[in-house]
Amino acid sequence: MRPHTPLTTRRARRRVVAALSAAFLCAAGMTALPATARTGDATDTPPDAPPAAKTSAGAAASATPRLPDGLARTPPMGFNNWNSTHCGADFNEAMIKGIADIFVAKGLKAAGYEYVNLDDCWAQKERDANGKLVPDTTRFPNGIKALADYVHSKGLKFGIYTSAGTRTCAQAMPGALGHEYSDAQQFADWGVDYLKYDNCNNQGVDAKKRYITMRDALKATGRPIVYSICEWGENKPWEWAADVGHLWRTTGDISDVWDSMVSIFKVNAPLAPYAGPGHWNDPDMLEVGNGGMTDTEYRSHFSLWSMMAAPLLIGTDLRKASQATFDILDNKEVIALDQDPLGKQAQVLKSEGGRWVLSKPLANGDRAVALFNETDRPQRIGTTAKEAGLPQASGYRLRDLWKHEDTHTAGEIAGTVPAHGTLVYRVSADRQWPQYPPALDSGADGVDPVEVGSEARIATLTRNLGRTPARDVEVELKGPQGWRVEPVTPTGTHVLPPGKELATAWKISPLAGTKPGPYELTFTTDYRSPRGQRVTQTLAVPVHAVQAPPAGTSYASDLTWVTATNGYGPVERDRSVGGPQAGDGTPISIGGVPFAKGLGAHAPSEITYYTGGQCASFAAQVGVDDETADQGTVTFEVWADGQRVAESGKLTGKDPAKAVSAAVSGANTVRLVVQDAGDGFFYDHADWADAKFTC
Repeated sequence: MRPHTPLTTRRARRRVVAALSAAFLCAAGMTALPATARTGDATDTPPDAPPAAKTSAGAAASATPRLPDGLARTPPMGFNNWNSTHCGADFNEAMIKGIADIFVAKGLKAAGYEYVNLDDCWAQKERDANGKLVPDTTRFPNGIKALADYVHSKGLKFGIYTSAGTRTCAQAMPGALGHEYSDAQQFADWGVDYLKYDNCNNQGVDAKKRYITMRDALKATGRPIVYSICEWGENKPWEWAADVGHLWRTTGDISDVWDSMVSIFKVNAPLAPYAGPGHWNDPDMLEVGNGGMTDTEYRSHFSLWSMMAAPLLIGTDLRKASQATFDILDNKEVIALDQDPLGKQAQVLKSEGGRWVLSKPLANGDRAVALFNETDRPQRIGTTAKEAGLPQASGYRLRDLWKHEDTHTAGEIAGTVPAHGTLVYRVSADRQWPQYPPALDSGADGVDPVEVGSEARIATLTRNLGRTPARDVEVELKGPQGWRVEPVTPTGTHVLPPGKELATAWKISPLAGTKPGPYELTFTTDYRSPRGQRVTQTLAVPVHAVQAPPAGTSYASDLTWVTATNGYGPVERDRSVGGPQAGDGTPISIGGVPFAKGLGAHAPSEITYYTGGQCASFAAQVGVDDETADQGTVTFEVWADGQRVAESGKLTGKDPAKAVSAAVSGANTVRLVVQDAGDGFFYDHADWADAKFTC
């Protein structure tokens, strides 16, 4: 379960619905299923199993159908509607047909996407008199078989959804528990090619038993159907499901927010040894294009999923998608990593300070290397060809899979990676490396906040990673219109030999009247290879214009912070953190006491203010917001120029607000930090209520 207000995610609803369903059945004196469907080992069969299946139920385990069966030799690619529609009115026959049409028209089919899959809410709430599933006639007036036929007519494949329980996760339709053979045959008769089998309302039946039974039911139909196990990683399916399903969820549901995507990546990444052709780790569907992340973050999402050999199921309504979304989803060079026939999931080589290095072996002997920056500031991240697993060579070809450009390196693979960004290279021990320009690693040292009306310094560095010299190297730094940016040291060199660097110092001054907030400088490096090829590299350098708070007392929520990070959703002004989107919180309330002003945060959180040595003190009433229903445990800390000057001690959702004050005289920056109190950061909605600076 992710950190959230109770019942704000589908995963939470699943757990509660399962518990309520079981409680209802017990209270009513009913049993959910015949005993043979609820107890026993994996050889038990449900009452709807055909005679042949019942006869062989007691056979040795070795006689049970097993995978691999030739399906999903590479991770499945396609579409699933859930992330964009849930059970909304947009989920209908017209949408699914429209997606199939777009797959063909926009080249996604050619790029490898083939499955068009339905999620929950496609059926009526009850079965018919014969125990069969009935499509929702409002959503699908022509039925499921007609829709599958349409998808097939486009040269694509069709997928469907149900749950290994008595009801599906949205309570919208009957689950398959006790009806596995009947439902599987119905799916096969409709022409289904892919089944997502969820985990709700399972009545406590052993997970292996539930999923093995449906595997056998699908096998009994004789139709090749890719089988997606969606039990959220609760029973470690990577340890037992390689001969049960073709892919298995390793985590809870993804959300269209940065912290959700990163947390899921961190769970799935260590499971590389369990993935391979016909059996894949599934970190859930893609959120690319749904609007909750930036394009830079979506490129990281797509890059990491491809490096992890994850199924690539588009989760956005492509009828409304931007060209930027199509450009990400249609990056064939990144897709090729995901679909590489060797079928290896990337290994994590390094992970320190939010800097990640992943390496993925490829069938032709190349290595894919991803440099991922989890932090909110640019970071230099690097490794070597040797560390990535490549053989010794005099030089290596570096193919940038997002820029679609080639350079070469003597062995170092490095770059300055934007905040929340990912660089992805295909690295080859290529004897033709001299034909490519040398790779130059360009970046800027961390830029401190720049006070409006004053001058700051910044240093840039350009280093030659190649075997050959870079010639006529020139660098340029530009600021927003009206800003003064001037070099202090040389900005060019006729020759930059291998392994050498060009360091340049600059002074910058914001335009008078500049409003406090984030801005970008543009750092450009231009050079020529020994063969005369011109190369231009551009890097965005973030900088923050700041101004000390005015004299007197100011609420923190009325001031502009320098940076703000949060464990869930954005930091909110004068509201609780609420959920994953900005503005979805409620008025701040701690221990039943409302506060009109303050900051809504969620552990782990850090909010930095520039005080410029002008403030004497900071004070706030702190605690866990009432929206968590007495859950959550946190600690609050105040830091002034790197020194902790106040802390709250452990506070829980049952505690009243606690007064925290700190002397911050002379400090240039003040950081407001919230930490998890040691029991996990679920429900850690932390308020800095009535937070004030006195300056």
